[in-house]
Amino acid sequence: MGTVHRLDRPTTGLVIFAKTSKVLPRLNKLFLTKDISKTYWALVKEQPPKTKDTLVNWLKKNPKNNKSAAYPKEVSQSKKAILHYEILKKLDNYFLLEINLETGRHHQIRVQLSNIGCPIKGDLKYGFDRSNKDASISLHARYIEFIHPVSNEAIKITADLPNDPTWNACL
Repeated sequence: MGTVHRLDRPTTGLVIFAKTSKVLPRLNKLFLTKDISKTYWALVKEQPPKTKDTLVNWLKKNPKNNKSAAYPKEVSQSKKAILHYEILKKLDNYFLLEINLETGRHHQIRVQLSNIGCPIKGDLKYGFDRSNKDASISLHARYIEFIHPVSNEAIKITADLPNDPTWNACL
């Protein structure tokens, strides 16, 4: 039994837990081999430069302030970060983005979107101008897909959006 992966504290959505000690290392291996597909939704105020794009940066974690910085080229102790985004919907004041990760780095979505001038709604740490009332950020782990390592069953899970007027406008 145990947690297979994690989300940043202010993020909402799906987290996978292994029910048995037998399946835990198998699920962990699926994450390592990138055989689990995770899709996130994010709300940003600024329109991204492109409707659909792939972002490639080198991220370096600063443990003193629990923050990462994005660089266009490799720097000492940095790790390559790749994500794909697409604008799904234009709301009155925000844009709904769908994000798929190729890599799983510390605060990856948050820092890469902020780096293109699109900090996530409520994310003071990465440049949004005000917090959400509940101290969350508008980043949601929406879908997870994988083949179950024991039953070989295709698993697709969707997390309901938080009950919030802005998220409700996305549906």
